[in-house]
Amino acid sequence: MRHPRASLYQRLKRLGTLSVGLALLAASSAMAAEVNLYTTREPRLIQPLLDAFTQETGVQVNTVFVKDGLLERVRAEGEQSPADVLMTVDIGNLLDLVDGGVTQPIRSETLDAAIPAHLRADDGQWYTLSLRDRVAYVAKDLDVDQLHYEDFADPQWRGKVCIRSGQHPYNTALIAALIAHDGAEATEDWLRGVKANLGRPATGGDRDVARDILGGICDIGLANAYYVGRMKNAEPGTDAYRWGDAIKVVRPSFKASGGTHVNISGAAVARHAPHPDQAVQLLEYLVSDEAQSLYARANYEYPVKAGVELDPVVASFGVLQVDALPLTEIARHRRQASELVDKVGLNQ
Repeated sequence: MRHPRASLYQRLKRLGTLSVGLALLAASSAMAAEVNLYTTREPRLIQPLLDAFTQETGVQVNTVFVKDGLLERVRAEGEQSPADVLMTVDIGNLLDLVDGGVTQPIRSETLDAAIPAHLRADDGQWYTLSLRDRVAYVAKDLDVDQLHYEDFADPQWRGKVCIRSGQHPYNTALIAALIAHDGAEATEDWLRGVKANLGRPATGGDRDVARDILGGICDIGLANAYYVGRMKNAEPGTDAYRWGDAIKVVRPSFKASGGTHVNISGAAVARHAPHPDQAVQLLEYLVSDEAQSLYARANYEYPVKAGVELDPVVASFGVLQVDALPLTEIARHRRQASELVDKVGLNQ
């Protein structure tokens, strides 16, 4: 006959073992409630979104800022890489990650529903999170409210155009889109026309275009719209505010499509992600109404999801009709675009 005390002891022992097991399971779950983000974007630009994600889900985001060499770093880390999500700007950089074999395909009804088909990969290898429309900065006293990208080569703008380097990814992407729409020969002619119209060398940054319009060096220029949000929301009296106040935004379109060229910020799930479920969860959050609104208010970027409230400055630019050309088609012509820039000596 089993001794009562022994029986009680065995039951307590089993309960203790169960408690330990549950504690270990809880600890394991807690350890898994994290996601590792490798990003080429400065963390401060997206930190409000990451903080909001953690607050909503309890999943901690560990951010690693990789200014250059993201592909090389993840490749070098191999199967031991802690990266879950890879985030970057420019479709070319994103596709380089895919072509470099450091991403994996995922399936998400949430992502597919929020992001238009031409702004994500068919196989789920990458997704657009926000848009950066390439627009015209125009001197605010000019009677100009409509432009085509092709117009920047029109002789009426001789000596009045400002742009940054033709080799900058923002411009090579636009030139690649022109090649896709109009062909290489027409694009080469366009570049020669733009060069003839430059009011100063193709150099500096996008905000320098607004600065030089204020300075009377040029009347129009090509730059990203979100910089205008930053400038017009800057502290009154600062240089940035004065530059923004000197210009208005006109969204050009391609003659062939009637759409405005956009580049993107986007992300993919890393091939060897140790927390793939949390990685997908983060991407799905970033296309939620809340996160897309934060993108619009914090960075003045255009939401990829339709119907999200915009920053008032961005809303003042009017409705964005995105060029429907697939981003993969644009990226296919990047090298040719770069070669044309050198061929015509745009930066010289």
